[in-house]
Amino acid sequence: MTDIDYTDRVRAAKQRLLNRLAEPMLAQHEVLQEVLTANSATEFGTEHDLAAVHSVDDLRRRVPIRTHEEYMPWIERAIAGEPKILTAEDPVVYFSSSGTTGREKHIPVTRTYMRDCFLPFYYACFARVVEHHPEAIAKQSGVLNLWQDPHSPIARTSGGQPHIGPSQVDFGKFGDQIAVGPGNAAPWSRLPDAFTDADHWERTYLKVRLAAEYDIRCVVTVNPAIAAALPYQLEQWWPRMVEEIAAGTLGGLPHKSPNPERAREIERLAAYFGTIRPEHLWPAIDLLVTWNTALSSFYLPQARAAYGADVSVLPGPVASCEGPVAVQLDRHPTAGPLYVTGCLYEFIPAEEEIKPGSATLLADELQAGREYHVVLTHVGGLYRCAVTDIVRVVDFVAGTPRVEYAGRSLPAADVKDTLLEPQLLRALSGALGDVGLQVRNATCRMAPGGRRYEVAIAPTGVFTADELETLGVALDARLRAQSPGYARGRAADRLDPVSVVATHPHAFLREWERRVRRGERPPRVKDRVFTTDPQVWERITGGQPVAMAGERR
Repeated sequence: MTDIDYTDRVRAAKQRLLNRLAEPMLAQHEVLQEVLTANSATEFGTEHDLAAVHSVDDLRRRVPIRTHEEYMPWIERAIAGEPKILTAEDPVVYFSSSGTTGREKHIPVTRTYMRDCFLPFYYACFARVVEHHPEAIAKQSGVLNLWQDPHSPIARTSGGQPHIGPSQVDFGKFGDQIAVGPGNAAPWSRLPDAFTDADHWERTYLKVRLAAEYDIRCVVTVNPAIAAALPYQLEQWWPRMVEEIAAGTLGGLPHKSPNPERAREIERLAAYFGTIRPEHLWPAIDLLVTWNTALSSFYLPQARAAYGADVSVLPGPVASCEGPVAVQLDRHPTAGPLYVTGCLYEFIPAEEEIKPGSATLLADELQAGREYHVVLTHVGGLYRCAVTDIVRVVDFVAGTPRVEYAGRSLPAADVKDTLLEPQLLRALSGALGDVGLQVRNATCRMAPGGRRYEVAIAPTGVFTADELETLGVALDARLRAQSPGYARGRAADRLDPVSVVATHPHAFLREWERRVRRGERPPRVKDRVFTTDPQVWERITGGQPVAMAGERR
């Protein structure tokens, strides 16, 4: 692979999408026809008479909206080895992600889907990096990519197929070596065989320890929780790193020549600043690539400061394991146009419940400022699949909606007075602004008894009891304004005022560490706006009392 090859491929992928933005519905029609041509003769296609589909309206009449869980009977048949179930091609990989019920997702991936949908999207995602920050990715050893790990141990389905996250894809196995991406040929991208069985926490340490001896210019995390965790990890790891760099070891084993000068430099920095942050190890960092909307918008500005005052943040793409949604092509700070050349998109207003026969809108029917559930169809074998994401339409690029991720579409609890993630996040942002406070992270649950929403916040600084009470009052007012369900519940006396509890400043990072140490890969350990596990809530809050709106604690 040469830099010219990669740059040309990235720019071509971006240009292909740009060329279609003025006629999004024509591009969407072509995507549908490609899906039908490829897969009408499958078991699913025959059962739903896809051969008779010529338009989205035809598709709507024949195929109900389903979740991934509802696709599992077909997926399980494909995993068991039955041919031509959802796709004419046999899936070669299944993407994994935790499902809404806690059951592991299995998203079929065919070579055609990878070639025509996923890879062009993946290339286009790095267009802004190539065009506006070429020096940041000029060398593989200058990029610390903490998102992708194609050499990590992989799980397998019951049928023996690889069952991996999108961040674990080895593109070389799809015949596309050039797609390796920034930082994936760095000296730490493939760890020595001695660490094959190392857990994910240790794998990250080993990579960061190696990268500490290089001039890092770009950090790729995509998942903002990883970006927030790295400064926290360095606080724990720097003494061990100093010892290993001085001795030339990696994970306690001989690795390379000792570097006592670099070890002493890190020690001096730690003595001066009291700890080690990314900006201390790598003062030339120019770029952080990560999602930056929804809950991360609360804590990412503070986390970014640990990387350096001049570090630029480039937003990651809007996507789920079910398929891509949008990719940033210009300098917009949070949003990008729909990926109209890869998937057929339908939308349901966010305030409406997703049902098999829900009326849907197409890309040209969306309105700026509104939020929508996403339903997608693509050649990989998903047809009108409702993903658990809500997007907000920011504006339009040519004739195509530009959207940003607004939150998951799961409500806080299965109760009559539904509260959705985007509603809570807007209300919390407004309430914090009302009282002049900042938080490092937050989560919400329905309290036992089903009458009160509780919000746990990790404060920036120390919040007094009076400040927490004032925040609770402001949040209650904001929630009534943002959430019709919450407002109805309060008006009918079915809901008590929201309550707020302050946690330890590192409570959310400690929970993140716990999940990684217990075996979850960092790219999939994401923010949980709503917490349903009482043990997680207890760990995060530490059993602290809550401040009720209108009640002095």
